[in-house]
Amino acid sequence: MRTVRICREDELEDQGKTVVEIDGLQIGVFRLGDDFYAYKNLCPHQGGPVCQGRIYQKVVEKLDPDMKSRGRDFDADGVHIVCPWHGLEFDIRTGKFAGASDVDIMSLEGYATQVQDGDVYAIVE
Repeated sequence: MRTVRICREDELEDQGKTVVEIDGLQIGVFRLGDDFYAYKNLCPHQGGPVCQGRIYQKVVEKLDPDMKSRGRDFDADGVHIVCPWHGLEFDIRTGKFAGASDVDIMSLEGYATQVQDGDVYAIVE
């Protein structure tokens, strides 16, 4: 295992991202508030550059007491990255496929992160 510097903490705004290449390995790092999340830039579906996709709030269905739809809204706590190849969504906090969070076969390969002296690091193998 090794620790690699990604960027300065203040270079990423909230809900921002950066993709870096280190020795042929592309890593996407995302910032949500004061937390940082790092993933291999490889979609488990068909190998697309998932970390280069767009970031969206989780879309939720608004239901009335009779369980009838009253439109859609956004969940500020749920933030997804959408793979640019086929539109698969992954939860940035967990790396899990947003379509079925109980299915682990479609999770992003994640790396631990740490912030030290204002620099963001990922711990990779």
